[in-house]
Amino acid sequence: MLPEPMADPVQDLRIQAARASAYFVRAGEFIQVIDVSGRQCTDFQAFSARKVDKGLDLALDATVTRTLLGRSYPTPGLPSKAFDRDFEPLVEIVQDTVGRHDAFATACNSRYYDDMGYPGHVNCTDNFNHALAPYGIAPRKGWEALNYFYNTNVDHHNQLYLDEPWSRPGDYVLMRALTDLVCVSSSCPDDIDAANAWNPTDIHVRTYSDKEKFSRAVAIRMTPDAEPEMTQETAFHPRLSALTRNHTEYRGYWLPNRFNNEGPIEEYWACREKAVVMDLSPLRKFEVTGPDAEALLQYCVTRDIRKLSPGQVVYTAMCYENGGMIDDGTVFRLGENNFRWIGGDDVSGIWLREQAEKMGYKAWVRSSTDQMHNLAVQGPLSREIIKEIIWTAPSQPSIGELEWFPFAVGRIGHFEGAPVVVSRTGYTGELGYEIFCHPKDALAVFDAVWEAGQKYGLKPMGLEALDMVRIEAGLVFAHYDFSDQTDPFEAGIGFTVPLKSKTEDFIGREALIKRKENPRYKLVGLDIDANDAVGHGDTVHIGRAQVGVVTSATRSPLLKKTIALARMDVLHSEIGTEVEIGKLDGQQKRLPAKIVPFAHYDPEKLRPRS
Repeated sequence: MLPEPMADPVQDLRIQAARASAYFVRAGEFIQVIDVSGRQCTDFQAFSARKVDKGLDLALDATVTRTLLGRSYPTPGLPSKAFDRDFEPLVEIVQDTVGRHDAFATACNSRYYDDMGYPGHVNCTDNFNHALAPYGIAPRKGWEALNYFYNTNVDHHNQLYLDEPWSRPGDYVLMRALTDLVCVSSSCPDDIDAANAWNPTDIHVRTYSDKEKFSRAVAIRMTPDAEPEMTQETAFHPRLSALTRNHTEYRGYWLPNRFNNEGPIEEYWACREKAVVMDLSPLRKFEVTGPDAEALLQYCVTRDIRKLSPGQVVYTAMCYENGGMIDDGTVFRLGENNFRWIGGDDVSGIWLREQAEKMGYKAWVRSSTDQMHNLAVQGPLSREIIKEIIWTAPSQPSIGELEWFPFAVGRIGHFEGAPVVVSRTGYTGELGYEIFCHPKDALAVFDAVWEAGQKYGLKPMGLEALDMVRIEAGLVFAHYDFSDQTDPFEAGIGFTVPLKSKTEDFIGREALIKRKENPRYKLVGLDIDANDAVGHGDTVHIGRAQVGVVTSATRSPLLKKTIALARMDVLHSEIGTEVEIGKLDGQQKRLPAKIVPFAHYDPEKLRPRS
């Protein structure tokens, strides 16, 4: 079954397996290329119609596109356009439910099949030549294209490889024509390898009027078998999008990378010296309720939840049985049987749900991410701003009384104001707060923060500046500083595992006891004596031997040097140890570095405690 049309189609074209079709699209119209049955590749090529009329067949060019975008292939967002050989943009990618395509190799051609021992095999290049002939476009031996749904890449040995596509039935790419176009699409006929899961199937193309409106989006799936969910705008987007067009997709939402005029360095200094506001709504929230809610969390996270009073928050890890981390996050205790888990990934909430069912706990785990959007207000002057706008009842602490990590339930301005939850938490290493609200109240909350903050020099902060401050403060980030192969001790958050004081069993306890007794790795800080860029995955060496890997790195404006977090072999993790960062292949170029106390900035956390 095809997905329902996104609007009334202008054209509705079925491309049979192993065939290709050409079609005309007017400027501004949308082109939806759909994988009907899943695991099927399709080549897409386009030409400026006015150039074709002049006898010029300057096709969409992947090499030019990669050069101008700095990416392997275009994606929704800023790097969305694809260009021809004249550097003219022909299409922009609007929506993409797969995110895995190819622009490395040509469409399949006769020589590929000949050399594999299949002379005369039907191929996309010959199909293109046949479909484009009526437009007077000269044939080629191999057509370059945007090869949608192709799962090809370049491995660590610089070898081009392929595997089955990631696309599922109904997956699609939606493009917008930037000029009148002659287009051609194929259903790849490759049945001699895994490129089409060994069995070519149909492709479907729909075009839509330029009067339609489609938001930019990519798809995420909570689990591999879940339905795709398209990128959303947070409830604060109307205000923040007026200050920047530079957004990136983050966990299913569009978040600002940087803001106009100031840029990430000014945003960084505002956080360190005054105050900033940033949108962290993509954080995953799950409501954990019921008579066994406390028991469920006590079993699933490393901290002792029974010590948490209503109104308190605790930072904790969540682990698999082998001690590897699922996620890190915070637990809010709203009442005797009411908790809120806030983490970075949907997987953690799904894990809680699975454990409740497995253990027979009478507890419910409900996602509230879409009902609980949040702003972070961070920096030395954040308290002054929050104090001016948050009203709390006598039964709740006032903002001035709120210490590090508790939270208060309050309102914006007065008793009748928008309801909010304000926690003294953050991800910057500074004094700071997070304000949680329902999306319907988001603009009122943002406006109150923004207006109150102007006299304190409040600025918006994007993800680029956030990365600088969190690395300086030694705050770890999932899939960079930890993964399911990393335990909390190796991730530098061993303080979240109170093995002595938490005597009750929890998932991963036995494994963590053994791993703590026999550590292999340790997260450390590095000072790097070079101005060269250092990034995630760069190797750390003593002599020829690799003894660690960089997990996160940045150029610190405050410290005026490049710093990094690195996971090191414990035998070489002592403070003061001289090491080298490997560049190129890790051996040909080295940057001198030294292991230093972790974190680089305010290691005693005096500023957030202030």
